[in-house]
Amino acid sequence: MIDWLPLLQICDSNFPSGAFSHSFGFETYIVEQKIKDASTFKSFLKTYIDKQLVYTDGLACRLAYQFEKEGKQEELWKLDEILYASSMAKETKEGNRRIGEQMLKLCLNIYPHPTLQQYAQKIKAKKLYGHAALVFAIVGIKIGADEKTTLVTYLYSTIQTLVQNGVRGIPIGQKEGQLLLKDLQEDVRRAVLKIGKLSIDDLGAQSPGLEIAQMRHEQLHVRLFMS
Repeated sequence: MIDWLPLLQICDSNFPSGAFSHSFGFETYIVEQKIKDASTFKSFLKTYIDKQLVYTDGLACRLAYQFEKEGKQEELWKLDEILYASSMAKETKEGNRRIGEQMLKLCLNIYPHPTLQQYAQKIKAKKLYGHAALVFAIVGIKIGADEKTTLVTYLYSTIQTLVQNGVRGIPIGQKEGQLLLKDLQEDVRRAVLKIGKLSIDDLGAQSPGLEIAQMRHEQLHVRLFMS
């Protein structure tokens, strides 16, 4: 039986990873009036899940889980390098690095694991960058969660954070935010199935439109979010 409490802890919106400071491009669409209510935000989130999250964080989380289980640490570190190199938008690149590094620091104290310690040492030595997907996968193994449960939980926590940021940034009501999370559950399930059919060769494939919005965010005159 899976002990859900550790997963619920690191997925909670109060977990101080710093993700609440990032929109990963949707703030650009708010300024341009392309996202202006729950309906248009839902369209963005569905595209984000299917066209970017699946091929970046989602696939990386699944591969990281497998590589750590198989003791393939060099392959694990390669994921970090690919994720950093394949992100074209400066803010997104730095946002992922900061969230990953902060999550790693917290999890090292809460759920210590030798691989997390090695990861931290490599980041300190500037050999790696840090990414939440890898940290989450390692913690999933540490607490005894299976691969699918770890992946589903990670994807959901990512969408949950974006929805809460949308509640503040658009803004929309908390009830609308919860309805969005309920409606997007099936998208998360489909994403898990899709990720299961991908390989490391697919890692880093992203939607140009989303990447451009993430790049343009840096030039906005007024910003609520760091990315």
